[in-house]
Amino acid sequence: MSNENLHNGLERLNQDVVAEPPRKKKGVVREYVEALLVAVVLAFFIRSFIVEPFKIPSKSMVPTLLVGDHIFVNKFIYGLRIPGTKKWFLQFGEPKRGDVIVFIYPEDEKLDFIKRVVGVPGDHVQMKDDKFYVNDVEVMEEEIPVVGVDPKDKRRLLVSEAEAVEKIPPPFRRIPFYRGFENYKIQMENLTGYNHMIQRSRMLPNNEEIDLVVPPDNFYVMGDNRDQSADSRVWGFVPRKNLKGKALFIWLSLDSDRGGIRLKRFGKKII
Repeated sequence: MSNENLHNGLERLNQDVVAEPPRKKKGVVREYVEALLVAVVLAFFIRSFIVEPFKIPSKSMVPTLLVGDHIFVNKFIYGLRIPGTKKWFLQFGEPKRGDVIVFIYPEDEKLDFIKRVVGVPGDHVQMKDDKFYVNDVEVMEEEIPVVGVDPKDKRRLLVSEAEAVEKIPPPFRRIPFYRGFENYKIQMENLTGYNHMIQRSRMLPNNEEIDLVVPPDNFYVMGDNRDQSADSRVWGFVPRKNLKGKALFIWLSLDSDRGGIRLKRFGKKII
């Protein structure tokens, strides 16, 4: 084959090969938009099915939770429901006595409430002679001897060391300061074999008698600020379908009384 024929053949071969166009790089704007969409979808999934943040706006759960506490709530502990509805497509686990739960307020479903479960389906709940009973067993209470503000830490209350050594477990000796604490008796309450804190008013105790049985698929709830809480004693039971989740821990606490941040409450488990 002559050089001329070889040259012509190579030219025809080159003409038959279609060059692949260069790949276009993603624009910076497109990359940011895609990352934002992924973040939004992920955040929606986490808030709807795993954990959701809530802010404590009222004093109904003092001293367990204070105004300005920001908490995380476990959304899947009791099951999974369609976001924005009360329709559950999977249910597992039930609230127990002593659980602090977030739920859709039965009288205004645009609002979320947080309270403590004190009665589960079938429980006989009574309040008589200023004593609380569940299934005819008195719920034991022990006063925590608060003697004032801790001089070493203005954001804490001081518990009598003499009495604390004998009967107050360490977790209940570290009580955050809040205005008006001197008007209350701070107590440990034992609903289920372990303690949590409540408070009772020294000036205006609510001694209204209760005698009822919690119906199926409902829960009876109270605020830990027992004498200043609008709860099941006022508006009735919480239907199971209204549940949103169980309170886990505090991730941020803004001090509405003294200003600033309550750093020592960060990460505190809610019991």
